[in-house]
Amino acid sequence: MNGVIVIDKPADFTSFDVIAVVRRLTGQRKTGHTGTLDPNATGVLPVLLGAATKAQDRIPNHDKSYLAQFRLGLTTDTLDIWGEVKTETPSHVTEDDVRSLLPRFSGEIMQVPPMYSALKKDGQRLYDLARKGVEVEREARPVTVYRLELVSFDSETQTGELAVSCSKGTYVRTLIDDIGQALGVGAVMTALRRTEACGFTLSDCVTLDRLRQLCGEGVADSVLLPTDSLFAVYPKLTVSDAQATRFSNGGALDLSRTALKNTAEDGAICRVYAKSSRFIGLGRVCTDENLLKIEKLFIEK
Repeated sequence: MNGVIVIDKPADFTSFDVIAVVRRLTGQRKTGHTGTLDPNATGVLPVLLGAATKAQDRIPNHDKSYLAQFRLGLTTDTLDIWGEVKTETPSHVTEDDVRSLLPRFSGEIMQVPPMYSALKKDGQRLYDLARKGVEVEREARPVTVYRLELVSFDSETQTGELAVSCSKGTYVRTLIDDIGQALGVGAVMTALRRTEACGFTLSDCVTLDRLRQLCGEGVADSVLLPTDSLFAVYPKLTVSDAQATRFSNGGALDLSRTALKNTAEDGAICRVYAKSSRFIGLGRVCTDENLLKIEKLFIEK
């Protein structure tokens, strides 16, 4: 199997647990995913199979969207409800208080990664250091929060839900912790559901139970998305049979003999297809040499 199966990851599964299940069900040994979800999180997890695994370092869209639940008046070492409690503070925050604060955390912001994360410091994972009780200084990094909306808030329980769309590298746990600190009472994330990743949404997802059923019926292909769906943001270029053969064999194409003639910008990337609609790979425009060079081939075997 070559392509993408978008899994609705269940809670209490690591992303690698999901990969192992998909590998066993499909019989495809070459598998990978496009972005780790914490074990307690659920939602969109694109799983790559076969030739699609070569796309991991070429995926153009790393933006993600989430629904995140939170509770005010509490802080933990992991910034979520599953960590060790550090502080408990009486909280009487209003919905207007929360809403008025959100613009401060929207757009391009600086964010300090949490200690309980997979980032490395001097060759060691931060979460390994954190589990040893060691806290190290982390530099703030620029991230972008495209959308930050309060979906709901209960003033009695001091709990609510946020809708977040953000760039790669954004930690929603940290975002909630920062909001709690700004409110003066602290906050922890209590649930996280990823609703979009790499251009895929929950509507593209299949549960592991459903995949297990489809594999048992021999129709798992019905939920297999093509590899080129990962590159939908790039324009499509169809070439002749001769050009398709040349490109498939590693040869660059004469730009003037393609539909990109006089229109493509230098460095632009496109999806290259044979006349049969078979996806061959990605090409990059080189105007100085008047060539469409190979960016990455995805020849399915």
